[in-house]
Amino acid sequence: MHMRRTGAVLSIAALAAGLTACGGGSKTYASVVDKVKDGGTIVVGTKWDQPSLGLKGPNGPEGFDVDVAKAVLKQMNGGKDPQVEWKESASSNREPFLQNGTVDIIFATYSITEERKGKVTFGGPYVVAHQDVMVRKDDTAINTPQDLKGKKICKASGSNSYKRITDPPPDGKLDIDATTVDAANYSECVQKLTGSNLDAVTTDDLILAGFAKQAGGNFKVLGQGFTDEKYGVGLKKGDTKTCEAVNTAVKALWDDGTMKQLLEKWFGGIQGLKLSEEAPPAEGCS
Repeated sequence: MHMRRTGAVLSIAALAAGLTACGGGSKTYASVVDKVKDGGTIVVGTKWDQPSLGLKGPNGPEGFDVDVAKAVLKQMNGGKDPQVEWKESASSNREPFLQNGTVDIIFATYSITEERKGKVTFGGPYVVAHQDVMVRKDDTAINTPQDLKGKKICKASGSNSYKRITDPPPDGKLDIDATTVDAANYSECVQKLTGSNLDAVTTDDLILAGFAKQAGGNFKVLGQGFTDEKYGVGLKKGDTKTCEAVNTAVKALWDDGTMKQLLEKWFGGIQGLKLSEEAPPAEGCS
């Protein structure tokens, strides 16, 4: 009898934990937007190693994704700045962080894919990037993505970008026989490219543009995007209420020119990079 009661208590505790808004705290919320409106501290996952998108600075991370997160949450909070705690979220831990409550919401170059939709509810997209290729500035052998045949490309943990090169559709794109070299993240990929351990880094053009800008001309981006990478706002699976609030906020930020200003702030003037001019259509919440 005692054992059955204990099991029941544990089951109730587990259910309560499932209703607790991500990011910890003793108070429970049915959705992240409820937590925002109640004045709770929102734990936001971003990259901390991607220049111009999410790079750790002396006062926390900074970049386009960080600014978008602030603007979206402010819109969701009726124009007031919410309390935010930043959490580094690499490509490899974005899904686990949402599922186990480490973070409430993620803005981290998080491309919306059908596979990920099975694990994550996505708001947005808020911008569309395009997969491209970055090589050393003196490399004359790689001029198109197709030139990666037989070359060494980076395979960043948790990222699907390499599949666009090596795999056939539907998961891939080009079905090219290239050699992949493992790395923990794209920052390590760029280090390997600097050290000639790679021939190329291929991922979203906004990510590559940030690294190229940081490197001061040591790399070049081909400027031949061959995919549409829809950057979404990651939420715990099933939080459709917050998803809908995110979509309303994203539309408002495009309508008032904020998104375009942020794109120009972080990526304006980078050669070969074509920035989005209008809001991408929302994917729908599920």
